[in-house]
Order: sequence, then structure tokens, then C-alpha cells
Amino acid sequence: MAFTAPYVLIAGSYLVPEASPIRSLEAVDRDGVRVSVGRGSAYDLFLSRSPKHATLVRAPTSAEAVTAFARDGLAVAAGVEQPLAAYAAVHPEVRLLPGHFMEIPQAMGLPVGRPAGVAYLADFVAWAKRDGLVRRGLEASGQDPGLAAP
Repeated sequence: MAFTAPYVLIAGSYLVPEASPIRSLEAVDRDGVRVSVGRGSAYDLFLSRSPKHATLVRAPTSAEAVTAFARDGLAVAAGVEQPLAAYAAVHPEVRLLPGHFMEIPQAMGLPVGRPAGVAYLADFVAWAKRDGLVRRGLEASGQDPGLAAP
């Protein structure tokens, strides 16, 4: 596949209890730290390879990972930054850790061997970002326009 530059960047973040001693991304990977994550999500796949000491607790979905985190007293919930931030905004007993543990660049792609199509898509994505189409589309669909790639 040949890909364009990304048009959206989706950050993976951690949610912790407000009183948690965990203050950094690096502090999550410790023995005894249980991290709730949606089974099969991009974050689950990434975290399955990354932490060496923390234990993943898989929920059926990413939304249920936050529910399990709160209900079961888990140390961390992992997922898409915007839904985690929205949850934290109405639950003062939790907070987001600063930064993000991974980033998913969303792009367009075509099979290799279609140079005219790839060039067209690359130009379109560049125009859509410059024009504000990506930001407006995100906003119109209820997403954070700040997800638009620079």
C-alpha cells in the first residue's frame, strides 16, 4: 500500500484515579499496576507488546474498559484521549496523565502501482488540511477538530 500523509492523529492516553501516585506515562509500567483496555483495540495490540511489568485487564470494548476501571478499582484505563478526557471532565475523582503512549496516524491509501491515484490522494489530503475540510468534518461529526494532523 502507498499512503498519504496523515489527515488525523489519534492519541492513546491513560486515565488514573485523582489520588493515584502514578504521575507519568513511564510510571504505568510497574509490577502490580493493572491497566484496563478494550479487547482487540489498537491500544490493546500496542500495549500487548509494550509494557513489561503492568498487567492488562481486557474488557469487551473500549467503553467498557472505562467502566471496568471505575467499577473494579483498576489503576489505569487506556484508550482514545478524547473519550477519556470527556469522562474525566465529569468525574473529578479521575485525571488524564500528561502526554500519550501512542499515536495512530489516519491516512488514505491505494495499492502500490497506481502512481496517478496516489498523487491525487496526496494532493487531496494536503488541500483538505489546508482548506480546513478535515477540521470542519471532525467538528461536524462531534469529534475534536484538534485531531486534524498539521
